[in-house]
Amino acid sequence: MDEEYDVIVLGTGLTECILSGIMSVNGKKVLHMDRNPYYGGESSSITPLEELYKRFTLPDSPPESMGRGRDWNVDLIPKFLMANGQYNNKTIYLPNYQQKFHGGNSPVYLVTIGQLVKMLLYTEVTRYLDFKVVEGSFVYKGTKIFKVPSTETEALASNLMGMFEKRRFRKFLVFVANFDENDPKTFEGVDPKTTTMRDVYKKFDLGQDVIDFTGHALALYRTDEYLDHACLDTINRIKLYSESLARYGKSPYLYPLYGLGELPQGFARLSAIYGGTYMLNKPVDEIVMEGGRVIGVKSEGELARCKQLICDPSYIPDRVRKAGQVIRVICILSHPIKNTNDANSCQIIIPQNQVNRNSDIYVCMISYAHNVAAQGKYIAIVSTTVETSSPETEIEPALELLEPIDQKFVAISDLYEPTDDGTESQIFASRSYDATTHFETTCNDIKDIYKRMTGSDFDFENMKRKQNDVFGEDEQ
Repeated sequence: MDEEYDVIVLGTGLTECILSGIMSVNGKKVLHMDRNPYYGGESSSITPLEELYKRFTLPDSPPESMGRGRDWNVDLIPKFLMANGQYNNKTIYLPNYQQKFHGGNSPVYLVTIGQLVKMLLYTEVTRYLDFKVVEGSFVYKGTKIFKVPSTETEALASNLMGMFEKRRFRKFLVFVANFDENDPKTFEGVDPKTTTMRDVYKKFDLGQDVIDFTGHALALYRTDEYLDHACLDTINRIKLYSESLARYGKSPYLYPLYGLGELPQGFARLSAIYGGTYMLNKPVDEIVMEGGRVIGVKSEGELARCKQLICDPSYIPDRVRKAGQVIRVICILSHPIKNTNDANSCQIIIPQNQVNRNSDIYVCMISYAHNVAAQGKYIAIVSTTVETSSPETEIEPALELLEPIDQKFVAISDLYEPTDDGTESQIFASRSYDATTHFETTCNDIKDIYKRMTGSDFDFENMKRKQNDVFGEDEQ
């Protein structure tokens, strides 16, 4: 360890592992350390089930009805991947499905969702992972859940709206499907750069409930701030959702077999291929500074020198600030969620306005079908941004959808963001994972850190060329 590196990375959360892999591919000499004996940090997958009980200090062991402990792989932070990332000539074979996850010869859009899929494809990390389509996407209205309608046919068949509302929403979806930002003939009087999304909804006379599920379950916004922004980003988000859904039929989301803990390990393997060094269970005694700039990390009497440092917030508490809290409740079930057509996996979004809140509530459900639970068992994780002094009360509408619940594990976590942009110190801290069940903010954080470290945007095409060099594959 007593040597010099270009980059030292502390923590093996997904953000840190992706950046470690990217830096290694870019020719940097990387040392990656974690004080824990396992990958994933706060976003790790816990196995066996007995370890989950210990982590949450439950007094009892799992009952026999839970099956074998080693059959469980429980994500502490649930996230789904949006399938329809934009990429070139890449295929992911999905287990137990006839469909292939593939792309055409040229990119169409790249909005924030779908970015992680693109990173996976361009770095070839998909060679280490198997994915399965999530079986359903639902939205909450009143006290019930409904399938998210995203096509003209689904809009007309949905019980989410009355007859006249269905017709108006169908016209809106036709407008979105035909919209081409490069063809003014498709604008129908809408200026994509100046017309707000609020005005677009008004143009189609859409009611509040339809606006709620369109903005939060289709466009995947966390709040209603987008309503007063130019409509182009929202239209592209809805198109991306619809096209992803059209590709698979059940939902636009993917989830890795054996849990999200496989993702950081996949990027760790990528880093190792390019000469990166990994050390788990390695204490960090001191981050050594000189003249306000990081020069290395001390561990067990040794000093590893570096030019730049990447870490999660737990390693530099004096350089981050608390930006809020998230509550997550892991629920073990012996049944699928009601009114989901017995889906083995699904996402449910409870829009903020439906429960008089400022932020949405999310439910992410996976099961034994993804090799993360014992046969016949389901894992539903409820999450939201904490807004009151009674966080568990805030998520009651979601928990009621899951009854009966065999066992609950409640975690309230602080959200941290860096106070130092790294310009002077060359220390680049990641942000805590938010309450959403997709990777939008995580990917934005990765790209932001990369740009601050290198001074340039992350180049997907450059990553692809280097992968071809290493694996001896010809570019198509």
